[in-house]
Formats: sequence, C-alpha cells, structure tokens
Amino acid sequence: MGIVAGLDSSSESTRIVVCDADTGAVIRQGYAPHPAEKGNEIDPQAWLMSLGEAAGNGLLEGVQAIGVSAQQHGLLPLDADGALVRAALVGNDKRAQSAAADLTDALGGRVAWTQAVGAVPHAAQPLTKLRWLARNEPANAARVAEVLQPHDWLVWQLLGRPARRTTDRGGASGTGYWSAATGAYRPDLVELALGHQVRLPEVLGPSGTAGFTPEGLLISAGTGETMAAAFGLGVGAGDAVVSLGASGSVFGIHHEALADSNGTITSFADATGMHLPVVHTSNAVRVLRGTAEMLGTDLTGLSELALKSTPGSYGLVLLPYLEGERTPHLPHTAGSLHGLRRESMKPEHLARAAFEGMLCGLADALDVLRGRGVEVRRVFLLGAAAELGAVQAAAPGLFGAQVVVPQPADYAALGAARQAAWALGAAHGTLPPHEPPRWPAAASQVFEPGEDLPVGQAVRQQYIAVREESYAGAFLSSQ
Repeated sequence: MGIVAGLDSSSESTRIVVCDADTGAVIRQGYAPHPAEKGNEIDPQAWLMSLGEAAGNGLLEGVQAIGVSAQQHGLLPLDADGALVRAALVGNDKRAQSAAADLTDALGGRVAWTQAVGAVPHAAQPLTKLRWLARNEPANAARVAEVLQPHDWLVWQLLGRPARRTTDRGGASGTGYWSAATGAYRPDLVELALGHQVRLPEVLGPSGTAGFTPEGLLISAGTGETMAAAFGLGVGAGDAVVSLGASGSVFGIHHEALADSNGTITSFADATGMHLPVVHTSNAVRVLRGTAEMLGTDLTGLSELALKSTPGSYGLVLLPYLEGERTPHLPHTAGSLHGLRRESMKPEHLARAAFEGMLCGLADALDVLRGRGVEVRRVFLLGAAAELGAVQAAAPGLFGAQVVVPQPADYAALGAARQAAWALGAAHGTLPPHEPPRWPAAASQVFEPGEDLPVGQAVRQQYIAVREESYAGAFLSSQ
C-alpha cells in the first residue's frame, strides 16, 4: 500500500518514523530536540521548527500519509482569526490547581464531574487552564474564540490552516469538556470555565482523515501520546499498561467508558474506538530513587541489593506515599516503614521493601480497574526502571499476571504511523474503517508468575494488611 509516517511531538523533542504501511517495518527515522521549555508556556512555532529539522534530508520522500501524536493537556487559545491569543499553556501547570478546585465546586463536586465527563478537574486539563485564564488574564480570555490541543494545532498547520479544525476522541477525552461515555462535547462546561462559548474542533473517528496537505499527503486524525503509544505497542483487550515514571499510571483497554464517584479512574478514549480507563499513583520511581540515595547507590545498585534479599523483605513493608497519594486518596500523608526488627535492618532488605512497596502501590491501582470489570491477563511495563532485575523478578507475582517489558522504541510515533496507515487504507478501500492494520507486536521480554505466584501474592497480602492497619478503608474509598 506504500509508506506512511508517524510523528510524535513530545514536551522534549520531535521523533518521526517512516514505515511500510502493510507490515509496519521501520524504514527511516528522524529526531530533533525542542528548545528547552521555560516554565509552563511555549511558542508553538518551536514545535514546527523541530518538526522541520526532524524531517530534513528527504526523510518524508515517498510518504503517502502522516499521523501526528503530541503531548497531552496543552491549550492553544486562538482568536476569531485563528491567531494565538497568547503562548501555549503546556504540561502540569500547577498555577491551575486552585482553578481545578474552583471548577469542582462550581458543578457540584466530584460526583457531578465524573457523571458529566468521566473525570474530576485537575490542573493539567485544558478546561482548567481556561478557568485560570479567565481569572488571571481576563483580557486574553475575552479574545479566545476557539481552543486546540497540541496535536490538533500541528495537524491544522500541516494542512495549511484550513477552515476545518479537527481532533480525535482520544485527545478530546483529556480536555475536561468531552465525554468518552457519550462521545459528545459539553460546551456548557467550557462556558462555566471561561465565561463564554468557543469553537471546538470536530471529533474524527479512529480511521478518519483530517485532510490533505497542499502536496497531497493524507493527514490522519492524530491523537495524544498515551493513546498513540498504546496503539504502537499493539495492546488490546486483556492488557494493562503500567508506566514507571517518578509517579505512576496504570491503564487498561476496555469496551466501555468507566468513571467512579471518587474520581480515581479517569475515563479516556483510545485511538481504536475502545476506552482507556486510567488510574494514577503519585509515587513510583521516586520511591526507588529516594531509597537509592539513602543507601548511597544508584538504581542499578539498588536492584542488585534487593536481589540479595528474599520476597517479603524479612517482614519490612514500605508504604510508598512519599508525595501523598492519589490511589488510595491520601493527599496529605507520608511514606512509612513497618516491621523493623534487628534481623531486617540491613540495606538489602530495605532495598527489596522499596521495590515491593512501589509495585504493590501500582498493584492497588490495577485492582481499581479489575474491580470495575477490566480484564488483566498481561501487564506491559514501560519506563527505564522496567529494565531493572528486581522489578522484573517481583512484578509478575505481585501483579498476578504475565509481565511484558517491550524493547525501547518510539511507540507513540509508531502508533501515529499505524493510524496513518489505517486512514490511508480506509480512504482507498483496502482496509475496513473499523479494523486497523495488523502490524507485528512490539519485541519484548516476557516474565511469567509461574511457581512464584503464591509467594508474590503472600507478599501482597502482607502489604495490604499493613496498609489497612495504617489507613483503614482508604483503598476501598478509592474504588
């Protein structure tokens, strides 16, 4: 069918992969950094400059379609002429925390929001940024006539800034004013935040076409980075993805939108027509880094130490709530170490307790999804810490599932390329609009719980007992 390209414009760089549309084989790749972002604002022209650099030296020669993935939760406020009102607001802008609380109260609380759009307002959302803008820059807020997210804006630029503005359901589901359950915008919520209505982009289906460039290249709907990475990995029903950053996130693939009265689950849509219920934890690799510093080593050294201990860490249990916690909802607590005895006061046992505490906290998040009917047969572990031996040894037993550690790759860009191939095939009638191209699964290491499952589950029960003794009912209130 030809060749397609996927580009991922993250907060740090632009990565492009050029792939065979039928097989997914990577033919060429491009990369260019973004200028360092200062604070929470950026001139989006920097993204275009990075894109141009990454696509240099004929990288896109022969390409027939392009898919775009980009950082999520950005806000590009445009005036009636399509010009930027101010610099783009990106990232987790902590300035909007009070705006999130303000919006939560304005609609009647967390339950009202989960029923409306499947998510409680938080500082990162475009909706909350609109509230911040209205409160802090009223003159700019009054000029806002339409709003786009980063991938919407990049698609629009590639198409030559046409009259039509588009997005996809994955990106729309992170705005705070589109419901994954109903598949519809809530313009009243935009007005609640900003004070007036604005133009919102058309939401395309998974295999939809946003348009054609002046050179005739098809541009697919595009999507957010999380959705693109899931599509690039090839995850499906029965799979969950655990992302190990400083904080953690867990999402599954599900046939319907999920929401809960506490806002523990954020109801995203994916890039295929399914749903991505997400649960966040405030603490993941920061637990390992803090323990490593305390023991005078690095993450690799911490892993080697932990493997000298045994499952259960000689009775040591670390509740890893170093920055408070979102799951369970304990925003004002701190981490704590339990079960200290003379024989357990050794570096290797503390190291093992750090790994087990981090992974048990993520297993709690997995249980929130399982408790709502999300099937979890495999768990994909993402992030550099997934390569650590102590993580790979403990995770299958603690999660109670097969653990898959994909080889490092530009999965968001690959997902964008796969979407481009889908849109191209659907447009030419060679692929059904409801079935994406079958590209090979990501090359991975696979770890089975096997005979270690009972041991891992015993360690998990030890952790749960300590958590319940310390914070009785906290986890149940998060489900």
